[in-house]
Amino acid sequence: MNRSGMPEPNGTFNPKHYICHRAQGPLELDGRLDKPFWESAPWTDDFVDIEGDLKPHPWKRTRVKMLWDDEYMYFGSEMEEDEIWATLTERDSVIFYDNDFEIFIDPDGDTHNYYEFEINALNTVWDLMLPKPYRDGGPPINGWDIQGLKTAVHIEGELNNPQASNKKWTLEVAMPWSSLKEAAFESRKPNAGEYWRVNFSRVEWHVDIVDGQYVKRINPETNRSLPEENWVWSPQGVINMHYPEMWGFVLFSEQNVSDSSNDEQRFILPRDEQIKWELRKLYYRERNYYEANGKFSSSFEELRGTDEWSIEPVIEVTSGLFQITAAAEDGKSKLIIREDGKTWREA
Repeated sequence: MNRSGMPEPNGTFNPKHYICHRAQGPLELDGRLDKPFWESAPWTDDFVDIEGDLKPHPWKRTRVKMLWDDEYMYFGSEMEEDEIWATLTERDSVIFYDNDFEIFIDPDGDTHNYYEFEINALNTVWDLMLPKPYRDGGPPINGWDIQGLKTAVHIEGELNNPQASNKKWTLEVAMPWSSLKEAAFESRKPNAGEYWRVNFSRVEWHVDIVDGQYVKRINPETNRSLPEENWVWSPQGVINMHYPEMWGFVLFSEQNVSDSSNDEQRFILPRDEQIKWELRKLYYRERNYYEANGKFSSSFEELRGTDEWSIEPVIEVTSGLFQITAAAEDGKSKLIIREDGKTWREA
């Protein structure tokens, strides 16, 4: 188990949320979003920098739509782009070496056993499962595939042609519940009224045009490519997508999308999610305490800092492990986090 320290996300705990309505018919994927299937689905908020308000707002718009039915979860993304390029053609390549669009899904919200999906403008994909975040020692399972996955890309412009009048690229993704339920609660698709933790990322590289081709811009001081931009739906507060606790909440509605204007379904952050966030802050601080002192702390006073707390945690430690417990909202069960970040409920 990795006991190194880790940065705490900046800002308050306020993930985005989205009401995902039922699709009103089957999807014929062609990458285009200007068709009846998507017409009534609301857009997410425009993407922001991965660190949120700490960095300037992205200069190219990105937004997403979502729908679901009994077979699939559907995603549609629109990305403004005047430099449309891609090079990778082999499945499960490291797609973010190109400009890309990424989907992250943690079905049960425990920050373990979650999915990552990446796609470029060539419609090349990389799908993988992570048993736990990299910070907690979890290697990715690259051999895991979303069986039955459907994808399509549409380019409004011309791929890999800097002389073209490029405006945007859009994509559609259909992920079957038969694959997504693997890491879900009770190994099933969501029921209406339940939510999953989801986030999206867009990787945007700085490029120049050299000999009629897009080439990543080089930093003359390092002779290496400039760092990529990371634009996301729900800000992470840190330059790391693998903080699943910061991802957004997608609430599944029974309402058909064509009737969504009358949908009374609303998302209110459950009290238990706030409790889990406070446990998560103690988890960060235990990890940082260990890095500084070579042991974990059993003292809440040593970890609490200047934050306001609504929980009265019970902290148990050994030489190399810890477990922190707090009462859940119902007053009967407990919420628990341990040294590798996994959270769960016990009666």
